[in-house]
Amino acid sequence: MAVVKHTEADINLLARLLRAEGESEGQLGMMHIGAVGINRIRGNCSDFRGLRTIPHMVYQEHAFEAVQKGYFYQRARESEKRLARKAVRGHRQWPAKYSLWYFRPSGDCPPTWYNQPLVGRYKLHCFYQPTGEECEEIYKTY
Repeated sequence: MAVVKHTEADINLLARLLRAEGESEGQLGMMHIGAVGINRIRGNCSDFRGLRTIPHMVYQEHAFEAVQKGYFYQRARESEKRLARKAVRGHRQWPAKYSLWYFRPSGDCPPTWYNQPLVGRYKLHCFYQPTGEECEEIYKTY
């Protein structure tokens, strides 16, 4: 069962984002990126208030560098669509389980990002999650 409403076009869009942002990190890395995106929609907190759909999340201003690159606009592959479907069903695990932010620094992960604590690193990406006081919805199970 899906944790966010979506259409097949939304699955294609999310699949393209997963590939463009995380292909170098493998399938698990792409799943972490999907979890962060779905958390942003479900959390409705911090910089992500009012995001209700996958297109809102993907195209939020300054949210994902990949949408500015040509690679993002290539057709989604079936392997990434499977990962996108898994993400909309709520699959998430550490370090992205409750994260709203990630980024790829050139060196070590900073201890905070957007005033949120570092929770872990997967390959080259650092993940950051809000506190329960700031974003209660992120910590609810589904």
